[in-house]
Amino acid sequence: MTTISQQNTADLSADDYVVVGLATCFIKEDGEVHQIDVIEPIPSAALEAIFKGIPTSYKLAYATNIGAVVNGDEPILPAGFPDSAQFGDEFVLRVLSSARTYKRRESSQALIPLGTTYTDFQYSLERKRVLNASRVVTKDDNVKQHSHTHKVL
Repeated sequence: MTTISQQNTADLSADDYVVVGLATCFIKEDGEVHQIDVIEPIPSAALEAIFKGIPTSYKLAYATNIGAVVNGDEPILPAGFPDSAQFGDEFVLRVLSSARTYKRRESSQALIPLGTTYTDFQYSLERKRVLNASRVVTKDDNVKQHSHTHKVL
């Protein structure tokens, strides 16, 4: 029996529908960029957008239930996913949150029937998802304001 041990999950059960995707992401280390596969839940709104043909880093999406990918606080490798793939940050929390989006928009569950895998995405790596990119803010990023902006005229 698979359990969900997170706080505030009275509205969820192990049988609730969720979609888990395999995304191609990148990590920057020592000035080099390395490609990795990441397993992460896909919320209903994101799945609907992907189905409209927007470019995505997802190679595949698997419709399953919470109990097949989460046991307590531990992630479970979904069937058919490579052993080399890594779980995304806060995977369990995000699975639970994502499952709630399918409860609210049940029509999204029809996009990928339970127990099936979908691969016909507009797969693209043109815009790389760099997971550990840091944004360095400089003085050049400041917006120049007109000299009268803060004066009472």
